[in-house]
Amino acid sequence: MAAILANHAIPGCEVADRADRTHTRMLGTPAGPRRVTVTIRPDDVGLTADTDDDGEFEHLIDSTRAWLDLDTDTGAIARAFDGDPLLGPLVRDRPGLRAVGYPDAFEAAIMTVLGQQVSVAAGGTFGGRLAAAYGSASPSGLTLFPTPQVIADAPPEELRAAVGVTRTRATTVQNVARAVVDGLFLDASADQAQLRRELLAIPGIGPWSADYLAVRVLRDPDAFTPGDLVARRAMGNPSIRDAERLSEEWRPYRAYALFHLWTLATYSGD
Repeated sequence: MAAILANHAIPGCEVADRADRTHTRMLGTPAGPRRVTVTIRPDDVGLTADTDDDGEFEHLIDSTRAWLDLDTDTGAIARAFDGDPLLGPLVRDRPGLRAVGYPDAFEAAIMTVLGQQVSVAAGGTFGGRLAAAYGSASPSGLTLFPTPQVIADAPPEELRAAVGVTRTRATTVQNVARAVVDGLFLDASADQAQLRRELLAIPGIGPWSADYLAVRVLRDPDAFTPGDLVARRAMGNPSIRDAERLSEEWRPYRAYALFHLWTLATYSGD
């Protein structure tokens, strides 16, 4: 959990301390964003927040529990995978692995676009540049990720140059922002089949991006990304079609299978 938060941190918006396993960022409340720090410990997660309001703090607790998938019965998932030849050893090594999400759906969608076909580090660099150019400063010292309206209204060439991506990628970023401004509802409570169709209708959004958002934002426990190169590497490099077929054995917890595969391929030393 600490490793995935650190690896996906957006420079300027988030601060990760790998040694202490802490992660600091802004989280929204009805009264506005608040700076929070989560501390990842062996048996629990600690939360501190810049608020003296009990109601706000309860809201931040609920948001953090959803963000870090803290309410899932990981024991049931471990039992479901125990006999699988690939996943069995992985869940025995990390029986409490959770499907870490994103605390802000729009931020997740934009970071997913910026992460298409590049490394996680490169995607983070692009996100940091976007935030530096179009985000806003908070009293906490952290940058607030840009709003959909600000990104949608930015001059296209100016945005492309500021972020350092291709014109096609910059256009997709703005396409997503405009879709959200126009009413695209990125939320786990939405009709997921309908939302997938709406996402795929956005120019520049393909199956991988829609699948990834289903896992990380919509929190569908059975979502899977058969086109994900890292997951397929951990599976022995099957084709996309074969990865989809193999994943059928992991229903109804394919998202958790995916996190175990990502961990095997990326975080085994953490």
